[in-house]
Amino acid sequence: MHVLVAEDDRDIGELISRYIQKNGWTAHLTPSGTDALAYARQQPVDLAILDLMLPGMTGLEICRALRSDARTAAIPIIMVTAKAEESDRIVGLELGADDYVSKPFSPNELIARARALLRRTKRTEPEGTQLRYRSLIMDVATHVVSNDGREVKLTAKEFMLLQYMLQRQGRVLSRDLLLSDVWGYQYTGGTRTVDVHVRRLREKLPVLVDALITVKQFGYKLADSA
Repeated sequence: MHVLVAEDDRDIGELISRYIQKNGWTAHLTPSGTDALAYARQQPVDLAILDLMLPGMTGLEICRALRSDARTAAIPIIMVTAKAEESDRIVGLELGADDYVSKPFSPNELIARARALLRRTKRTEPEGTQLRYRSLIMDVATHVVSNDGREVKLTAKEFMLLQYMLQRQGRVLSRDLLLSDVWGYQYTGGTRTVDVHVRRLREKLPVLVDALITVKQFGYKLADSA
């Protein structure tokens, strides 16, 4: 497992890298946002841990660039920042970040979150497994989603959330349940995280605009495809 760490605070960067290596993964540490983006475009990266404030490019700018490039669009991204305001978290999620950790943080918690994210993005389904919903086809084995024959690029968390809902059509799913089952732990970012990801799915997949129903003050339901 190869992890890109973009952090301009040398002590924090080295701490993150040390814990990554203790977990049996390899880490590439860079203090430059520009260099981080260039590296991700040139080398296979399984996970990116991005500080918000970086010289050259901010973590948000890197996130936006990675998500807009087909070669890097599916890389799981964790944002690390000293800013704890909800508005900052929402901006990161809007741009495609999968998780958000505020400084100061426990290195063990960061690794736990990384492991949970990677575990849920790992392709463990049998080859050729597909989920279909109206004009939408999800190939679980290859992590490809298409709508009307056109491939749609989803982030790791968008893919997992969509898969979870496709497998539970017609059921009302609370925001807390979605956070627990899709994010996989006691997520501290709040249930607004779910709303952001649902909105992005509706934007990327028009078939879901009316089919993915908001259940007021509770959660969401994907209408039966029949």
